[in-house]
Amino acid sequence: MLRFTFVTLFPELMEGYFSRSILARAIKEEKIRIDFRNPREYTKDKFNRVDAPMIGGGAGMLMTPQPIMDTLHALKETSPEAHVVFMTPVGKPFRQHDAKRLAKKSHLIIVCGRYEGIDERVIEATADEVFSIGDYILTGGELAALVVCDAVSRNVEGVLGNSASLNEESFESRLLEAPAFTKPDIYENRTVISEFLKGNHSKISDLKRGLALCKTKYFRPELYKKGMADEK
Repeated sequence: MLRFTFVTLFPELMEGYFSRSILARAIKEEKIRIDFRNPREYTKDKFNRVDAPMIGGGAGMLMTPQPIMDTLHALKETSPEAHVVFMTPVGKPFRQHDAKRLAKKSHLIIVCGRYEGIDERVIEATADEVFSIGDYILTGGELAALVVCDAVSRNVEGVLGNSASLNEESFESRLLEAPAFTKPDIYENRTVISEFLKGNHSKISDLKRGLALCKTKYFRPELYKKGMADEK
């Protein structure tokens, strides 16, 4: 079972995500476990503060070291093998291969920043990895942490009903997934690709790869170039 612990000032923002669908079933079947730690519960500030102005100036407030450090120390005391991940726009891009790799861990602690971020000394002292989910700024790290949790969880054995579907997903072969269709064969005068209806799985497979190449080249040219270079 893979345990996720979210270090966040707003656990209530995240809890509902795990109440339905695949992840709710994964929790019930003990494939994954979810819990939360709020740094505010560890602060030694008499006014219960967890943020302060930045030294050297700068707009906004920064999360102070003590509450987060004490939170992580407490978690590490009972789970020394835990892998600590920070979510920040300045981290390395989170990719599918990271999701697959992290799914093999036993305990992931995902730290969610707020305000203008977290005192850098906390990250230097405790982070095993630092991730970003994209080149944009969110109001907090909770959404990014949920993205990582979802991507990792579906790679945990037994979480998906049909594990074979993992092999056909986008990015598994450095390509985006080919277009997919369902019934009816014709909808609002738009038809399914005729070859898909003929049952020749070898031809369908070849066609899907060709379509995946076209889709990747159009939507993600940098991914297409990398994939083609790797095949040479």
